[in-house]
Amino acid sequence: MSPDSTPTDAEAACFEAGIKFGTLYHQFAGTPVSLESAPSLATAIGESIENQPHCTTVTVDVREDELAAALEAGPADYTELTGRFLEVEIVVDYEGCEVVTRMAMEDGYPLMRLEEVHGRE
Repeated sequence: MSPDSTPTDAEAACFEAGIKFGTLYHQFAGTPVSLESAPSLATAIGESIENQPHCTTVTVDVREDELAAALEAGPADYTELTGRFLEVEIVVDYEGCEVVTRMAMEDGYPLMRLEEVHGRE
């Protein structure tokens, strides 16, 4: 690679954050969830993703109002976990570059975005 094409540490940190979100979403989507199991599931998701390299913190909040509405409208005491029930923040530190990423609902879609980059070269 030429020096102009070598990723910066900040770019590598952003890439790492993307991997964490891909893992989080696709590993846990479809998991059965109820109002009773939501807190422990949120903890399990956060702790699981924090195991990955360069991940410093993961905060997972279940949108209980949205979950309750889905459960009320459905035929069972549980439903499948989807992005519409989650708000997530993932912080990655790669070689002193810290990135803060979030997933939240926007226009009916669970949008994952880069919020902040600290320690750029």
